[in-house]
Amino acid sequence: MALFGLFSKEKKETLDKGLEKTNQSFFSKLGKAIVGKSKVDADVLDELEEVLITSDVGVDTTLKIIDRIEERVATDKYVGTEELDAILKDEITKVLSENNTDDFNDFRIPETDGPYVLLVVGVNGVGKTTTIGKLANQFQKQGKKVVLGAADTFRAAAVDQLILWGERVGVPVVSHGMNTDPASVAFDAVKQGKELGADMVIIDTAGRLHTKVNLMNELTKIKRVIQKHIPDAPHEIMLVLDGSTGQNAFVQAQEFTKATDVNSLTITKLDGTAKGGVVIGISDQFNIPVKYIGVGEKVEDLQVFDRKEFVDSLFKK
Repeated sequence: MALFGLFSKEKKETLDKGLEKTNQSFFSKLGKAIVGKSKVDADVLDELEEVLITSDVGVDTTLKIIDRIEERVATDKYVGTEELDAILKDEITKVLSENNTDDFNDFRIPETDGPYVLLVVGVNGVGKTTTIGKLANQFQKQGKKVVLGAADTFRAAAVDQLILWGERVGVPVVSHGMNTDPASVAFDAVKQGKELGADMVIIDTAGRLHTKVNLMNELTKIKRVIQKHIPDAPHEIMLVLDGSTGQNAFVQAQEFTKATDVNSLTITKLDGTAKGGVVIGISDQFNIPVKYIGVGEKVEDLQVFDRKEFVDSLFKK
């Protein structure tokens, strides 16, 4: 389990700064909700419910948190509003703990027979290709061999961007250019990964949601061809979501989890928005672990998600 304090001071400061807008917005709303109140009663809980929903935590997760706080208040004869922060912080931490099945303490590649194959999905504009580049950089710095596959062949910018990241980080990129078969790119990327003895192959995919059927067919084909090289690949399908879109990120998560077997999440662009509460709701509602969060533009601003540190930054005063 991730232990509080494992973060370096620099990483913690980056996380605090990245969540600053969410923190300020949240406590501003919370302060207005309890002003003039001395104890947590039905009116305060109603106000708190509105605060959580308008902070993009989501309706279902908000109701879960409110119900639990209500139970705690009912068991005590008196709960003052000054205790609300601590209770709320505790319940949010519990929600994140219950719905993240794994802890990710650092950038680590699981042991596999052959390269670990990571398939990255998400709509255009969420920071998918940038996230891949930043991940490649992190693993490359650890001395790991990484191969990238430019299988988002429907958007020229995505192919070019991934090639630039490969040059910047110093990792090979398999590309067939634009308007080519994504599955063919994926096939060749995994093939090259095996030939080079790579530790990891990261494959970018098209960020389209025209219909779930098209998306599902495309991803199914990609999985089928790479399994000719590595039968249990892909080992991980990561969905990248833009945290600044708030509730729209929920919709994207619904569509992609219906179309393919997403088993990890990365939530980007949390530094430019007050919608950081979306991390709590998405983690809870989809029961998929949040693995990484983006809290800035720099390469090192892609962080491994530590729920205790996240909540600590969210409630920092």
